[in-house]
Amino acid sequence: METVGLGFHYEDLPVGRQFRTIGRTVTDADITNFINTTGMVENLFTDMEYLKTKSAIQGRVAPGALIYSFAEGLLVQSTMQHTGMAFLNMEFDVHGPTISGDTVHVECEVIEARLTRQPGRGLVRTRNVIKKQNGTAVITYTPLRMVKCRDETLRRDSDEEYR
Repeated sequence: METVGLGFHYEDLPVGRQFRTIGRTVTDADITNFINTTGMVENLFTDMEYLKTKSAIQGRVAPGALIYSFAEGLLVQSTMQHTGMAFLNMEFDVHGPTISGDTVHVECEVIEARLTRQPGRGLVRTRNVIKKQNGTAVITYTPLRMVKCRDETLRRDSDEEYR
């Protein structure tokens, strides 16, 4: 019997593949809990009077790290269960604020895929764009992950070109 909810294997992620996650609305409680858990007690996140009188941003601002964490949660749920092996690195750019009440989702495109020399493993880099409900991009990041191959014998030969 097939198990649903399992992640993508290397073979499912050719360069150019695109997909999108479901959305997640950011709440005041999310922001408060994240700030309390991480200790990010910056005025921008904790002082509502400061936001009203001195900030150019209108509304309760969410830390970029929280929005990135939501994006990773949305992706893990739908693409990495039982197949993700390692998060290796990334570039990360914040384009604008996310505030309480915004709903975010992630749009992904596979931009690099190559086998490793170890059998059954591939490296996949995606361009992940976190967007708000109005289509505005708030964060772009490009994680490189190691994922399992469906075919456990697949491997890169030392002279093989990267895909």
